Amino acid sequence: MSRATITVLQFLVAVLALLFWHYSTTIPFWGNNKPFVDPFFFSTPLDVLERTWSDFASGQMWHHLGITLTETILAFAIGAIGGILIGFWFARRALLAAVFDPYVKAANALPRVVLAPIFALWFGLGIWSKVALGVTLVFFIVFFNVYQGVKEVSPTVLANARMLGMNDRQLLRHVYLPSALSWMFSSLHTSVGFALVGAVVGEYLGASAGLGYRIQQAEMTFDVTGVFSGMLVLTIFVIVIDTIVTMIENRLLVWRPAPSASAQ
Repeated sequence: MSRATITVLQFLVAVLALLFWHYSTTIPFWGNNKPFVDPFFFSTPLDVLERTWSDFASGQMWHHLGITLTETILAFAIGAIGGILIGFWFARRALLAAVFDPYVKAANALPRVVLAPIFALWFGLGIWSKVALGVTLVFFIVFFNVYQGVKEVSPTVLANARMLGMNDRQLLRHVYLPSALSWMFSSLHTSVGFALVGAVVGEYLGASAGLGYRIQQAEMTFDVTGVFSGMLVLTIFVIVIDTIVTMIENRLLVWRPAPSASAQ
C-alpha cells in the first residue's frame, strides 16, 4: 500500500472521529432536546478549534508553548544523549554492567510522580525541575534499547570483523552503531512523548507558565474547552517532533531494506 493511501486513510480516521464528536455533542438525540453527549463535559470540536485559534492569535499560547517546547527539547536531548552514551558504555563493559545492574533497575522503578516534588525542591519551580523529570523518563527508555541493541550484535559478524583487522573504534562505527540504530530510533519515537509528559506533569504540579499550567488552570475553573484546546496543541506538538525524528531516522537508516509486500 502506498504512503499516499495510508495518509488519506489516516486523515479519514481523524475526520470521522471529529464528525462523531461534533454530532454527538450538538445534534439532539432521538427527538430529545439534549444531545447524546453533554457539551459541558466534552465541549465541541468547533469550540475547541475556536479557542485554540484565538489563543494563538492573541499571543497567549505562543508564550506557554515556547516554555513547554524548551523543557521538552532539553529533556529529550539530555536524556537521549545520556542514554545512548551510557548504554553503549555498559554494553561494551560486561563487568560494569553487572555491578550497576541492580542500581539501574532500582532507579528505573522509582515512580516519576514522586520525584517531581523533589526536583521542584532541588531546582525550583523554573524549567529545570521539569527538564529533570523529563530526563528521568527519557533516559531509561533510550538506555535499555541501546544496551540491548549493542548486545544483539551477531558474534559471527564480530568475529569476521576482527578477522578483517578492525580495531575497537572501527567496530564501534561499522558494527555496533548500525546494529543499535534501529533500537535507538525505536526508543526515540517513544521518548518524544515521555519528554513532553515530564514537562507537562512538572508544570501541572507547580509552575507559572506552560501548557501543563494552562491545562491545570482550565481544569480548576471547569473550562473543558480550554483543557481540550491544550490537549490539541500537545498532540500536534508531539506529532511534529516525532515527524522530525522519523526524517532523521530515514536519513541515517537509508541502508535499511524496505518492508516486503507481504508485510504491508
